[in-house]
Parts: sequence; structure tokens; C-alpha cells
Amino acid sequence: MRTARYGEKNCAITGVGISEVSRGSDKSSLELTVDAALDAIGDAGLRRSDIDGIATWPGGDNNASGFSPVSIPQLQDALRLELGWYSNGGESPGQFGAVFNAIGAINAGLARNVLIYRSMYEASARKEAFANNLVRTGERQRGGFAAYAPYHVYAAALQQSLYFNAYVHKSGIRPEQQAMIAINQRRNAALNPHAIYKAPITLDDYLASPLIAGPLRLYDCDVPIDGSVAIIVSALEVARDGRNPLIRIEAVGSSMRYRNSWTQLAEVDSQAQPKVAEMMWSRTELKPADVDIAELYDGFSFHTLNWLENFGFCERYGAKDFIEGGRRIALEGELPVNTGGGALSAGRLHAYGAVWEGCTQLWGRGGARQVQGDPRVVATSTAGGPLAGAMLLVRE
Repeated sequence: MRTARYGEKNCAITGVGISEVSRGSDKSSLELTVDAALDAIGDAGLRRSDIDGIATWPGGDNNASGFSPVSIPQLQDALRLELGWYSNGGESPGQFGAVFNAIGAINAGLARNVLIYRSMYEASARKEAFANNLVRTGERQRGGFAAYAPYHVYAAALQQSLYFNAYVHKSGIRPEQQAMIAINQRRNAALNPHAIYKAPITLDDYLASPLIAGPLRLYDCDVPIDGSVAIIVSALEVARDGRNPLIRIEAVGSSMRYRNSWTQLAEVDSQAQPKVAEMMWSRTELKPADVDIAELYDGFSFHTLNWLENFGFCERYGAKDFIEGGRRIALEGELPVNTGGGALSAGRLHAYGAVWEGCTQLWGRGGARQVQGDPRVVATSTAGGPLAGAMLLVRE
């Protein structure tokens, strides 16, 4: 079989799965992960014996934070899988490092069907420590994060607010424009049975919500949850015989062409995204105008604004005008954004929640939130900071 020049084009997503998602589960994190994994395997029309690879990001952290509570050995044993290859690791292009590693393994002939999962148990862990904190109780700031100490930055929201302030200063975005990301995603979440928050929010609600770290308000921040999501990435020749229509991984962006430092970023208002997006577009003949749906990282609404610009859906510092009034990014708009509610309303499953939603849309399973017009191309992305990744998914 002819092999494509770029390895991602030899791979496809054949199934996706999701567990219950909640603000405090009665199930353990491993149980949730098993639920998502079995859901994905079944969706792909595979058996457990067909899975010969596992990848995850960043791997079991074993620190009671709930950030990454399930290790590969735990899941492999629970499912009794016999693997030819497995991989995890935090030092990767955002959360998509697991996908990019799987692409490499498939192209190297080490695996044919790779189970990729992302599990979170932060809602339960918050009883011991607040989610996404950068320093633990009784600890001193250390390493790179010591640079934040003079600013009393103890959580990601405070860290990102420093970057967002620079963006606000350069772009001139107004709060009522910024609000459109959160309002649109809550509207979409109301149609998503898996979403945490479904009650609509208005502009007045947004403007009245507490400032967490200006200019980030409560509705600009993602929601810690208990839950798991899984996807199956398969070799293309396997995928063509699968149960679902083919979703090819058309192009990826995985570059690190900036200083890999949270405190010494070359451009704090765009972070690592521009070069990552540039790499992705260099690996495909498709253009931003060909994208039907954008499932963009939204740990904070700031990141979604960044990705709209850095993917080229609008000019730099032009996101404020692109999202004005929310019409363009709505389900019925020219570029539907975060169709399931994203991390802001559906819950913090990182970029894999976005991949699950993107595949749900491409397979026409969105129900009341399904984007009309037979969407075929989804752009999706991870993270801010120096560890960004991007993918373009295409349904044949």
C-alpha cells in the first residue's frame, strides 16, 4: 500500500468514547476510564484483542491532584490488553502528544489500533486542593514558577490573566466582545447531554460574574470535572474496513520553535500557537476557508480567541470583530466554534473532549446541536503556553 509523505495521513480516528462527566463521581477514576475505553473500542467495531497500543497524556501523576489519575499499567491490566507499544509523557505538544506518538508508532509498524485516553478526577480532588493550582499547600514556589511568586500567582487563571492583559492591551477587545465565547458555548452546552452546565447565560450574567483574575471572569474559566474520554487511532488500511466513515488525520502541528518556558515566552499574547498552526497548514492543501467546524482549546476563553487568529480564521487581533454578537461562531454561523460547549461549559477534558465532539459532528451524531450542511473538516487544538498542538480532521 502506498505510504503518504506525512505520517499522519496514514492514520484515522475509528472510534470515540466518553464516560459520565460530573462534578463529583461515585465511580473511581479507573472505572470512568474503563467506561470511556470500552465505549471507544465498541464504537470502532473492534474487540479488546484488536488494541495493540495505548497512549495518554501526561501519564499517571499519582499526586492526588486529579489532573491525571490513571496510568497506562492500570488501564492495561483492567482491560487485560496485550500491547506491542505504549507511551505517555508530559513534555509534548500539549495534550495531543499522545496522538502524535500514536501516529509515529503506527507508521513504524509498532501498532495498528491505538487506544488514547484522557482522564480527569479534579472535581473530587478539589476537596483536598483547588484545581489547577501551581503550588501545593506548605510548599514554596520552585523552578520556573518562582518567577510568578512576586505576583502571587498560585493558579493557572492568575498566570494566564497576565498574558491575557497583554492581549487586551494590544487588541483592544472589550468585555462585551470577550463574553461571546462563554455565551455561545453555554448555548451549545444546553444541547449536549454530556455537558455540566446547561443553563443559558446572558451578557448581563457574564458582566455580573466575579472577576477571577482580571480580565478573566468566572465564565471565562474551564470547569474541573470527573470524567474520561477515549479515541481509537488506527492505521489507514485498518480504518477503511471499520464500522464508521473514515475520519483521516489530515495534518498536525507539533512544533516547538519558541523558548519552551512558561515564564520566558517570546510573545505572551499569542503564546506558542502561531508556529504550530503554520506547521499544520504547511502539511495540507486545505486552507482556513475549508474548515467547517472549529473545536478550539478553551482552558480559558483567551485561548479560543488566540486560536481563531492563529489558525487564520481572522487577522491578528481581529477576533474581537469576528465574534462580535456571536453570530459567526454559533451553530448556524459560518464557523461554528466549540459545538458541545467546550471546557467552559461541558467540562475540562482538555483537547480530547474537543476531539470527541469533532468526531461526533463529523459522524452526524450531534442531535440537537448537530451542525447542518454535512460538515467534513474540523480544526482542533490544545493549550496555551509553550506546549501547543493542532490537528485537522477530515471525513471522507
